[in-house]
Amino acid sequence: MKPSCSFPEKPEAVYYFGTCLADLLYADAGMAGIRLLQREGVRVIYPRGQSCCGQPAFNSGFQDEAREVAAQQIVQFPKNLPIVIPSGSCGAMMTRHYEELFQGHPLHEKAQSFSARIFELSEFLVNVLNVKLEDRGDPVKVTWHSSCHAKREYGLGDEAKQLLRQLKNVELVELERENECCGFGGTFSVKFPAISGVMAQDKSADVMQTGADLLLSTDCGCLMNINGALEKQKSQVQSQHFASFIWNRTHVS
Repeated sequence: MKPSCSFPEKPEAVYYFGTCLADLLYADAGMAGIRLLQREGVRVIYPRGQSCCGQPAFNSGFQDEAREVAAQQIVQFPKNLPIVIPSGSCGAMMTRHYEELFQGHPLHEKAQSFSARIFELSEFLVNVLNVKLEDRGDPVKVTWHSSCHAKREYGLGDEAKQLLRQLKNVELVELERENECCGFGGTFSVKFPAISGVMAQDKSADVMQTGADLLLSTDCGCLMNINGALEKQKSQVQSQHFASFIWNRTHVS
């Protein structure tokens, strides 16, 4: 499990780490996460100096470069507040690998404190805020992809599914091969494109056999990869980050 840190049951304020992919490709997901937190009466602080968590460099073996990027993130979140992230992948990097990066470094203690304050968005909504949802959408069938990094490195459970199951008009159809990787893996898909392509093909086939209208996940990288495979096969299944989906179905216009 990830490092733990205790906070009030409902803190007055949190930091929000937006992630690169949300910033550049899934802005609606990033904003939906912020709105879900604000709706619960939590003030959201978004440090403008934040950038990447450092995972691309770290996974490619460039530890010095990854450390330089990570150090810039640590100083952007100085107060003892939860740091909420709409991505289990970035959360895994920050909770698991900052300890390794900053071993013996002057920022080591600050890195440990930083890592202990990380919460993936669905985890925070369920386990800290105890969010209760009212479905305002039409009936829809969805399926769910579990991110490898979120599940295996970060230690995320089924919090997002718990939220989905609160929505009375949402039918959740489980994938037969949910726990299999979609083939993205960040730099893995670049280093091993043939293997990655076959994995994406397997995952998209599993998605299509469910008969779902939508594919949901907590991680934008997985969604981007699977959605590409679905589009290539001219599938009608759409993909969406769970935060966007939940916000769109539960907010009052």
